[in-house]
Amino acid sequence: MLEFRDIEITDKERICTALRHSQFMGCEYSFSNNMAWKRLGDSQIAFYKDFYICCSFRSDDGIPRFFLPSASGSYRDVINEMKAHAAALGKPLVIAGITEPSLKMLNELYPDSFTYDTYDGDWDYIYNSSDLIELAGRKYHSKRNHLARFNELGAVFTEMTENDFDDCITFSTLEYNSRSAESDHSFIAEQYAINTYFNYFRELGLKGGVIRIDGTVAAFTIGDRLNDETFCVHIEKADTRYNGIYAGINNCFAKSAAGGYRYINREEDLGIEGLRKAKQSYHPAFLLKKYKATFK
Repeated sequence: MLEFRDIEITDKERICTALRHSQFMGCEYSFSNNMAWKRLGDSQIAFYKDFYICCSFRSDDGIPRFFLPSASGSYRDVINEMKAHAAALGKPLVIAGITEPSLKMLNELYPDSFTYDTYDGDWDYIYNSSDLIELAGRKYHSKRNHLARFNELGAVFTEMTENDFDDCITFSTLEYNSRSAESDHSFIAEQYAINTYFNYFRELGLKGGVIRIDGTVAAFTIGDRLNDETFCVHIEKADTRYNGIYAGINNCFAKSAAGGYRYINREEDLGIEGLRKAKQSYHPAFLLKKYKATFK
């Protein structure tokens, strides 16, 4: 029987070893994301041999959502363990975050044993790093205009250090308090995630960027390595009173943190129309489709 528990910073080496082996591109396969966002889905972790397993126990239908395990070894063995765990809970096994190559693998291992579906709000937006850094060509004409407005603000971008943490936390707290639905679970989980990123910034190996205008924080962002080719942006906050501020933090951080990577994963849009429009406006190289499999 699998033994699930809270993720801890001391799990980093073991989990990252498993993640490096699998080289998955989905934003779910980030140690820092799993640790920071554990309150959103009441997530817990378990290990089976070399495999790392993360499971979200909070869902609308009360059925836990496992994520495809990371590491080397027999997927049949580890998935059978997951099926047994789900059965002991009186639930079907549901595995989320499955990309198309993994879906093919599951179909080969368990033909006609599960159904699957997908929701485009869960798909990750994957960009060429060079596109977000250079903003070249006609398709980025409007972004260059936004960046020109940003450059008129007299803003100063710096790589994030510990000296920025308190100001950035204050900035995010003020934004949180301004929301009308401030008691919403997802907003609370976001604040927990932001505080976790700052509390373990160095231990998690994070990179961050801060924009100040007249010495005051106007935007900040945090991300880290996802796999050998991909940098992932986890959080991005900006004061929209400043014209072009999001274009500024996006471009400055891409130049600062992601120059050595082929891709930038800017995560999903959650089906939120405004967020979807903003992410599409940067012309992703592709959308990383993710599926949910429910075993019979």
